[in-house]
Amino acid sequence: MTIAARNQEAVRGKSTMLSHTGDERKSITIFGLPLIWFGVLTAVTLVSMYTGNLPGGMIGSLLVMMVLGELLGWAGDRLPIVRTYLGGGAIVAIFGAAYMVYADLIPAATVTMINDFMTTGGFLDFYIAALITGSILGMDKEVLVKVGLKYFIPIFGAVIGAVIVAALFGMLVGFSLADAVLVIAMPIMGGGMGAGAVPMSQIYSELMGNTPGYYISMLVPALALGNVFAIVLASVLNIIGKKRPSLSGNGQLLKGFEFKEKETPFDIKKMGIGLAIAITFFALGGLLAGLIPLHAYALMIIAVAVAKIAGWLPERVLEGANQWYKFVAKNWTFALLFGIGIAYTDLETVLAAMTIPYIVTVLGVVLGAVIGAGIVGRFVGFYPIESAITAGLCMANMGGTGDVAVLSAAKRMELMPFAQISSRLGGALILLLAGLIIPLLF
Repeated sequence: MTIAARNQEAVRGKSTMLSHTGDERKSITIFGLPLIWFGVLTAVTLVSMYTGNLPGGMIGSLLVMMVLGELLGWAGDRLPIVRTYLGGGAIVAIFGAAYMVYADLIPAATVTMINDFMTTGGFLDFYIAALITGSILGMDKEVLVKVGLKYFIPIFGAVIGAVIVAALFGMLVGFSLADAVLVIAMPIMGGGMGAGAVPMSQIYSELMGNTPGYYISMLVPALALGNVFAIVLASVLNIIGKKRPSLSGNGQLLKGFEFKEKETPFDIKKMGIGLAIAITFFALGGLLAGLIPLHAYALMIIAVAVAKIAGWLPERVLEGANQWYKFVAKNWTFALLFGIGIAYTDLETVLAAMTIPYIVTVLGVVLGAVIGAGIVGRFVGFYPIESAITAGLCMANMGGTGDVAVLSAAKRMELMPFAQISSRLGGALILLLAGLIIPLLF
């Protein structure tokens, strides 16, 4: 090859390299948008928010939650240590939002608006309704029957493991058995704030004296810190599942019944049917809760499962529910996690609990739940990783909000129905146990 030819080849190679570099730069996307266009969305959102011109209600709330949630989630999924061991985008979206509130980086009016949208506005319920309905109706009927009959066994394993390990860790660092079990383990395993810590404080008040507020101040830090550890361990379990494939069903709970979902083309009309069926089942759960003393989510799960097993719903409805669930999970998960950080995560409470003995004992509770659920789940035919995540970590997190964060960190959102069983029915079990244990320890 002549010198001139070599020079031409070098120029071509350099130009190709520059072209590839440019293509890679252009290929960076957030929320499926090129970086420059996502930057435009972010700029409009921030200027509207800080100048007080943000639209009210659902529009303004969803805009801030989607844009900032996707931005934090994108960053968290790319931070080396965070994405591998600390929950990735899920934990960054939650605690990034909580820090922004803590540091007064978000205007008070926006915080109030998002808080209202998440709580009284029902966005969390809307999201969970889609996931429960779509994932159950898209599940294989035989798997659903076999899992449902066995699922409470690993929940008991999680509770026993959590109490034993918490008691051991707690006594090693100076806590009494009563404090380790009642003040730390029980609220963490109790199904969140509204269904767990609040009624638990009433039980403690009636059986031990003092006001419910006194016990709430003791229970909330355990609940908040346990939720953090649950999210982190969900990410760790996902890694273990990749390295030890025999322990994981990659989102399937029951061994020997791996269900490959039938791929159907996305249909806008079917998704509309899915939306309608999700909110109808949610309303049905509320109606049944007025007649049966169980949480509306638990009754909704039962109603959806019965409809699926009995074959009452046509294929078009099943497909629509599954497609709507995928749309919601794909597009609104980081938005919801950001909202959870705003409305449900008090960073000051979490930081106040950061003493070494307290941290060690809380970690013991969550580890015990994982070990107990994983081991017992394996004995009844479940994959240990999925059993540890659903029956273990979803008992040890902050209820419905924690379920979303844990399953997002574990990359297993399809397990939401089982997570909700753990949070709702499992939480009711803990309240019963708390009432039985108190007379034994006092």
